[in-house]
Amino acid sequence: MNNNDQPIGIFDSGIGGTSIWKAIHKLLPNEKTIYLADSRNAPYGQKTKEEIVALSMKNTEFLLDMKCKLIVVACNTATTNAIQELRSKYNVPFIGIEPAIKPAVSHSKTQIIGILATQGTLNSELFNKTTEKYQDTKIIEQVGHGLVQLIENGEINSPEMTTLLQAYLIPMINANIDYLVLGCSHYPYLIPQIKKILPKHIHIIDSGEAVAKQTQNILRENIGFASSQNNEPIFYTNTNPKVLTEILENKYTVEQENF
Repeated sequence: MNNNDQPIGIFDSGIGGTSIWKAIHKLLPNEKTIYLADSRNAPYGQKTKEEIVALSMKNTEFLLDMKCKLIVVACNTATTNAIQELRSKYNVPFIGIEPAIKPAVSHSKTQIIGILATQGTLNSELFNKTTEKYQDTKIIEQVGHGLVQLIENGEINSPEMTTLLQAYLIPMINANIDYLVLGCSHYPYLIPQIKKILPKHIHIIDSGEAVAKQTQNILRENIGFASSQNNEPIFYTNTNPKVLTEILENKYTVEQENF
């Protein structure tokens, strides 16, 4: 396999997909990455399928203009609603992110799992096809109304966040779940908050590591790895860069672009 120094493109409806970016960057530190935070249009979970497809195409074309060799759709809602359209329209590999239901179901002892996700993900055809495979497991679905907005506003540790999480999680605890699947790339930033509410025996699963491994596999099999090192990641947002800069622990420059 020849080397390929073109960047990996990653987009999300805001800052949440940086949880996916971190997993990719940790596994593949030599790869140049370009991250696109479409915070102006967040959250995608309340939009129509047509709107989500249009926004996903806009983001894809921005990243293709930056010569990306592969695009990671670091958004559950965009994956479940738009990735088929993206793959049919653009000649570049796409990696999507879906709620990690399979490992939760396969490890659950109670055969009851919870999933916290956006309306757009839970309503999607792809999500419903996935859950239909697991008739023997009770899957408790909960829309995380308001969570993405609070994260985008930098209010992860606010009293409002605690109140919402308690309202969403306590019924799942009472229903005897033993796995909680985070079905939105924003939600891993809530894990410290969630752990304060969940009993210790309930496991939390997100998709970051699996997406990073899939990215590595596709580079190895089809595209090629970067030959050089010290490739500084690039971050773009179409709103105030403050919250994205803070979620990256002020380690990287974030550029504001109108896309």
